[in-house]
Amino acid sequence: ELTNEEKPVETRKLAGLILKNALDAKEEHRKFELVQRWLSLDGNAKSQIKASLLTTLSSIVSDARSTASQAIAKVAGIELPQKQWPELIAVVQGMSASEVNTDVRLAATRALYNAIGFAQANFINDMERDYLMRVVCEATLSPESRIRQAAFECLVSISSTYYEKLAAYIQDIFNITVKAVREDEEPVALQAIEFWSSICDEEIDILEEFGVDFTGDSDITCFYFIKQALPALVPMLLETLLKQEEDQDQDEGAWNIAMAGGTCLGLVARTVGDDIVPFVVPFIEENIQKPDWRQREAATYAFGSILEGPSPEKLIPLVNVALNFMLSALTKDPSSHVKDTTAWALGRIFEFLHGSAVGSTVITQENCQQLVTVLLQSMNDTPNVAEKACGALYFLAQGYEEVGPSSPLTPFFQEIVQSLLTVTHREDAGESRLRTAAYETLNEVVRCSTDETAPLVLQLVPVIMMELHNTLEGQNLSSDGREKQSELQGLLCGCLQVIIQKLGSSEPTKYVLMQFADQVMGLFLRVFACRSATVHEEAMLAIGALAYATGPDFAKYMPEFYRYLEMGLQNFEEYQVCAVTVGVVGDICRALEEKIVPYCDGIMTQLLKNLSSNQLNRSVKPPIFSCFGDIALAVGEYFEKYLMWAMSALQRAAELSTHVAGDDELTEYTNSLRNGILEAYSGIFQGFKSSAKTQLLIPYAPHILQFLDGIYMEKDMDDVVMKTAIGVLGDLADTLGSHAGSLIQQSLSSKDFLNECLSSEDLMIKESAEWAKLAISRAISV
Repeated sequence: ELTNEEKPVETRKLAGLILKNALDAKEEHRKFELVQRWLSLDGNAKSQIKASLLTTLSSIVSDARSTASQAIAKVAGIELPQKQWPELIAVVQGMSASEVNTDVRLAATRALYNAIGFAQANFINDMERDYLMRVVCEATLSPESRIRQAAFECLVSISSTYYEKLAAYIQDIFNITVKAVREDEEPVALQAIEFWSSICDEEIDILEEFGVDFTGDSDITCFYFIKQALPALVPMLLETLLKQEEDQDQDEGAWNIAMAGGTCLGLVARTVGDDIVPFVVPFIEENIQKPDWRQREAATYAFGSILEGPSPEKLIPLVNVALNFMLSALTKDPSSHVKDTTAWALGRIFEFLHGSAVGSTVITQENCQQLVTVLLQSMNDTPNVAEKACGALYFLAQGYEEVGPSSPLTPFFQEIVQSLLTVTHREDAGESRLRTAAYETLNEVVRCSTDETAPLVLQLVPVIMMELHNTLEGQNLSSDGREKQSELQGLLCGCLQVIIQKLGSSEPTKYVLMQFADQVMGLFLRVFACRSATVHEEAMLAIGALAYATGPDFAKYMPEFYRYLEMGLQNFEEYQVCAVTVGVVGDICRALEEKIVPYCDGIMTQLLKNLSSNQLNRSVKPPIFSCFGDIALAVGEYFEKYLMWAMSALQRAAELSTHVAGDDELTEYTNSLRNGILEAYSGIFQGFKSSAKTQLLIPYAPHILQFLDGIYMEKDMDDVVMKTAIGVLGDLADTLGSHAGSLIQQSLSSKDFLNECLSSEDLMIKESAEWAKLAISRAISV
């Protein structure tokens, strides 16, 4: 149907989409099935399909060409990594300047962009790489802007995929990017800036991984492209800051040249640190008081952009000079753009140059009151300025998180809270995320408050409860009204969660808080009657906090709450709600301990179902395994009735999580999965430890040790997994004694693993290892 030129365009397009969807899926399990199905297909059938798809690329119908190319991309994604489909030869010839048909040249350029990840062999070969880079750079000078844009997109992709191969071309690329940024249309210029942002990302990653004193002993080389380009790159980026749009929609944060340039400047600062400061300060000094708002805003944006990267020692003297000027600009500058950017820059000052981690801070007892006064005044400004002022106050509060018993913000606490609540009631609070920013800031102010203000936090409880109650009374709302109501309910549940955590963390305030517990729980249960995923997620998290605070007394809420808990565990579609609910099951287990038993059958049945489902997003599965550990720890030997099923699921997952090669995202997921499995084992061992039924665990010990051996030998576990893994080794020895002792002695790598953990610089890993060593010594001696 797709290849037949006689058929209607709609059915050809539909046929191509059906083919494409038969080759790929979002869910990992489904995707794996489809890939295997294609690979096992008869060779002749595969060849016929691929030949037909390639033929359709030259169809006279553009929709057919487009759909065929999507299907080709999916087939290539499966076959190229398997070293199959050699006929799919390089598309670069179609990109060359000699190609007169702009559609063909554009399609070829876009095809190269999609194929860059598979072009490793070409980039290793000097001649092929030179040819590729020449053709791509030529395409950035094409008369057709769409081709220029696509060519720069190729350069961005090349910069992140083949950074180590760019040294020979970087000067030429610099010249063409500068030309594009200064002279070309915005979509092209944005991609030219993105190239340098991408180079920054690569160098930041390399320097973070190997330290700032990078010596190049590793396989990965840092070429310091950004450092070398500074004298020319920074002036180019500073020029872009002056290209703001008069009517740019500050609500939506529209992406334009000025924003892209500022973002890149920030990345340059993170890459080179102190070295950027002398290149930017003259620009700030020259423009900060100019009559044109563009120059004042650009100077402020430049200042805010370079605050992450350089050392506090280099920046604090500059900030001390600038602070009063900025506070004045925030209230008096006639331009809303300048005030908006000034409030944002103040937030950056508080984020990076204020707090216990910074030796000397820019905020003193003397200027604290002035700062608070100006920020609260700015909360009455236009929504975009008020939202940034809330953000600045958020970081100001955060900097006092570990300040001790008394905070410089204590005298202003009530005024700050009242101002933020007033902001949430503004008629225009729905614009520029203002209401959300006000509640987020209120949460941070509460979270970072000290015991001195606990009575004032307690006064907030009935206030926020009444706000939530009022949202539940709204009737006959329009769909837009319901959406806004749901958003507000989510914010209020989030606020109550933070208040409950704060007050629940000390006995005197917890006692008073418990007087509200029944009413609060009643409100949360009413929230579940609404049908919004966002609200359910926030309400679940708040209930988790309430369970932690109330402890065993939470049992009285379980009969009514359980059905909502079950609904959350069954919510595959909104998988974040499912993941949060799994976490709350853990909170409730810790609160109720053996009182969770009446609900265990239903919970375990649903969790096991979730694990075997191909429809549930894979990110929910690691927390489910951790939850097995929480349940086992809570119910002890009662877990026996689930042991066979749980261990079987853990064993299957453990086998899947070893010998996994893939990209960073897959490695991160694999580590998360391993950690969930290990937490389950740890909880199960600790749950059975003091019971008479520890022998039930003996048959599983060899497999668990084999799993520990496997992940240790692969050498790709992160610190979190390492700590949990060494803990499981100790739990195994501690619970099973001599049975574990002999097995551990036979283990391929237990001794090496233990020694590596004992010499770790991470204190938590070291402490876990010392405890494990003690447990293993006891087990072996028995």
